Amino acid sequence: MKRLFLYFILFFIVPVFQSFLYSQDESYKVGYKIEGKDTVFQINLAAVYHFAWDKNKMKGKEWREFYRLVYNFRKTYPYALIAKQKIQEADSVMSSKKFSAREREKYIKSFESQLFNEFEKPLRKMTISQGRLLLKLIDREIGQSSYSLIRGYKGGAAAGFWQGIAKLFGSDLRKPYDRFGDDKLTEELVQMYQRGSFDYLYFSLF
Repeated sequence: MKRLFLYFILFFIVPVFQSFLYSQDESYKVGYKIEGKDTVFQINLAAVYHFAWDKNKMKGKEWREFYRLVYNFRKTYPYALIAKQKIQEADSVMSSKKFSAREREKYIKSFESQLFNEFEKPLRKMTISQGRLLLKLIDREIGQSSYSLIRGYKGGAAAGFWQGIAKLFGSDLRKPYDRFGDDKLTEELVQMYQRGSFDYLYFSLF
């Protein structure tokens, strides 16, 4: 079952970089200004972040779930960003080339083969929970559910098949990303990532 789930991600959800290199570190800067007869030295220090999440205020299970979410998010969000890029590239090629139905199918198969060769090994290391989170994050980035994505590329039969596989793992490809509800905490991590403060949170925990 896990292999089927990974196969689904490889061929229809299009992932990622093999590693996540995202550095926010900046060395401090030293300067000075002259005020009258005095020289005043100035030092610009890197920002210090304070996070609202406190394990002492969270219940045991709640804290463990948050801890795991932060860890899995760092592993999967780069995959979602690359998926967005790859899907845009594929859509652009198919739109500009104006393929016939047969040419379109040939292109998609070639694209799938390329992705499989490039990303099979890193994706096999992904856990089921990370795969579920990846699907949610890809939904967020591309603005449509995974079910709609598969149906658009491979047709309704393929979408129905992978929906059945996803159900076995407790996922629902039809369910959209809910940034104001079930996925609110994940959305907060996305916003932190985009602001450049996520790594500070991650390294404060790990």
